[in-house]
Amino acid sequence: MPIKNKAMLITYSDSLAKNIKETHEVLNEYIGSAIGGVHLLPFFPSTGDRGFAPYDYTVVDPAFGNWADVEALGEEYYLMFDFMINHISKKSVMYQDFKKNHDDSKYNDFFIRWEKFWAAAGPDRPTKEDVDLIYKRKDKAPMQEIKFDDGSVEHLWNTFGEEQIDINVKSKVAQEFFKQTLTDMVKHGADLIRLDAFAYAVKKIGTNDFFVEPEIWDLLNEVREILAPYNAEILPEIHEHYTIPEKISQHGYFVYDFALPMTTLYTLYSGKTNRLAKWLKMSPMKQFTTLDTHDGIGVVDARDILTDEEIDYASNELYKVGANVKRKYSSAAYNNLDIYQINSTYYSALGDDDRAYLLARAFQVFAPGIPMVYYVGLLAGSNDLELLEKTKEGRNINRHYYTKEEVAKEVQRPVVANLLKLLSWRNEFAAFDLDGSIDIQTPTETTITITRKDKEGQNVAVLEADAANKTFTITANGEKVMEQN
Repeated sequence: MPIKNKAMLITYSDSLAKNIKETHEVLNEYIGSAIGGVHLLPFFPSTGDRGFAPYDYTVVDPAFGNWADVEALGEEYYLMFDFMINHISKKSVMYQDFKKNHDDSKYNDFFIRWEKFWAAAGPDRPTKEDVDLIYKRKDKAPMQEIKFDDGSVEHLWNTFGEEQIDINVKSKVAQEFFKQTLTDMVKHGADLIRLDAFAYAVKKIGTNDFFVEPEIWDLLNEVREILAPYNAEILPEIHEHYTIPEKISQHGYFVYDFALPMTTLYTLYSGKTNRLAKWLKMSPMKQFTTLDTHDGIGVVDARDILTDEEIDYASNELYKVGANVKRKYSSAAYNNLDIYQINSTYYSALGDDDRAYLLARAFQVFAPGIPMVYYVGLLAGSNDLELLEKTKEGRNINRHYYTKEEVAKEVQRPVVANLLKLLSWRNEFAAFDLDGSIDIQTPTETTITITRKDKEGQNVAVLEADAANKTFTITANGEKVMEQN
C-alpha cells in the first residue's frame, strides 16, 4: 500500500491493548478515520531497549502475534517498520557464530573489530584525541569486549546499550543482510522503513563518526536502491540541529520534524507566535511532523529556531507548568540516555490542559507534512508515575499500557474526541496535499494565521489562533470546522 497523506499512529505492539491483533481491533472500534498509517515500533524478538536490540528480523515476537497479524493491519493502514541499521543484538546468529568460530566465521567482518579498525591508521591508535573526537552516547570509548570460544579476546564497536553491537555497514556480509531483511519487511507489508540511529552507522578515522559525509549518502542510497523496486520509502531518524534533516530533505528523502515539539511548547508557554511562524515557513512538505514519540521531548532539535535563552525558558517552563514533570525523571537516576530530551507526555508538558493541548495539535495539523501522533498523545495521556517508579526508566513516564477498556473510556473525553475529529477532517480535506501551499501570517505578537491550499487553490483551510489565550478557529472553504473560544 502506498504512503497516504493521512495521520500516522506511533505505537508499541502491546501498549494499545495486549498485542497487534487487539491493536487492530482498537483502531477499528475506537479510532476510525483519524488514523491512516501505523508506525509499529519494533516487534521483533529483542534483548533490550524496548525492542531496539533485535536479534531476529525473520519473525514477530510471539508475545505480540505473528506475520499474519501484521499483514492484516497493513491491508487497512500504510505501515512503517524499524530497521536498526547501526546495530544488532548479541543474541543474533551473526554474533553467536562469530563468537564461536572467530576468524573462521562467515560473519568475521560483520561487526566493527575495534583493534583492526584502528590498526589501519597505524601503530598506537586510537589516541586519546581519537576517542575524544567520537560523538558518543556514553562517557567511555564506544567498545565492548568479546571473548571467543577459542579463548582469544578482542573489542567490538558498541555505541549504545550492552546488547546493541554495531554493524560494519561496509562489509559484504552486512550488505547482504540488509538486502534480505529490507526486502522481507516490504513483503510483509512495510511501506516505509525507519532507519534507526543511521547517523552513527558510518565510522571513519579522523571524523567524529556521526553523519559522516559523503559516505552517509552512499549508505542511504544503497538502502533506497534496495527498496526502489517495491516503491517503499525510507525515513532516516536523527535528533540533531535542523540543518541535518534539511540536508536529508534536499536529497529527496522524507524527514522527521523534531523541532516542532519544543517550538510549539515555547509558543504556548510564552504566548508569542514569531518562532513558530519562522519554523513553519522553513519546513519542507515531504516530512512527518511530531509532537511526541516513544522517546523524550527533544531540546537540541530546536536550537537556532529558538535562541538559547528561549530554549532555556521553554525547558524551565516545562518543569514549572508541566503536570508531574520533574528534572530527576530525565536524569541518570532514571536511566536517561539523552540529556537533551525531557521525559514527559506532551499532554502533561502542557499541564494536562485540554485547551492548550488541542491548540498544539491544531498547529501540528496545519504544519507542512504528515502528522504523526504517538498512542499516548492520541488519547491525551498524562504522565504515568506508577510505571515510572516501578521500572525506574525515565521514558516509561510516557509509555502507559492501555487496556481496550481504558481506550473505550478515554475516547469519550472531549479533548480526545475533538482530536480524533480534527485528524479525521485533515485526512480527507484536499487543502493538505503535500504538493499544495502554505501561507503564514502573524497579525499580532500572540496570534497566527496559517492557510493551506491544494495545488489548484480550490480547497482552502485556515487556522486562526491566539497562543496567549489558547483560542482558535478552523475553517474549510469558508465553513467553520472547529472552534475553541
